[in-house]
Amino acid sequence: MNETVSSLGNTGSAQANHWKKLLGDGLWHNNPATVQLLGLCPLLAVSNTTINGLSLGIATAFTVLLSNILVSATKRFLVPEIRIPTYVIIISGIVTIVGLLMNAFAHDMYLRLGIFIPLIITNCAILARAEAFASRNPVFESAIDGIATGAGFAAVLIALGAIRELIGHGTLLADAHLLFGTSPLPPLIDLGEHYRGLLIAILPPGAFVLFGLLLVLKNLCTQEKDRQ
Repeated sequence: MNETVSSLGNTGSAQANHWKKLLGDGLWHNNPATVQLLGLCPLLAVSNTTINGLSLGIATAFTVLLSNILVSATKRFLVPEIRIPTYVIIISGIVTIVGLLMNAFAHDMYLRLGIFIPLIITNCAILARAEAFASRNPVFESAIDGIATGAGFAAVLIALGAIRELIGHGTLLADAHLLFGTSPLPPLIDLGEHYRGLLIAILPPGAFVLFGLLLVLKNLCTQEKDRQ
């Protein structure tokens, strides 16, 4: 009896560690943006404001989650020769749905993001997770991986967007109504009209510099954690 209880306890602990590892990889240890350095084009181009980063982050996370689930559910029906084109078709269908929903319910934000919504199809982070994980694991595990990977990519988008908006515009969460559809609200932070902002922060060179600083900070935190 004691051996059975101990075995169940060990199984439960191993399962919990497995889920923790899946979440930790997507959010931190194997983050598609800060570790794999995938999807940098939309990451740097769109993240000039917090709400832009949040919008694209939600769209990308939704796409990663659904593509992982569908790829995992259909993997046994695919022959190796057509699996990559099939993954692209699945991702294209999901992105089309995301674009239509955003166009219907957040039209102004859809116009602001422009070409970067359909460009989610070409995001290497999504295809990489479909090939490396979802095609080799059960549906539930693939869903957890999709949530973690999408959330990790979205977190970098939001963080970079917040930093660039605050430095470049002196505001935080301005134009939130474009995504949430409410009446215009004041920004969460507003440094006032006398703050001129640092223009380079919202330009591509500033995006590269600030993203590089985020990478340095992330690596320092990882090294500090490893020392403990």
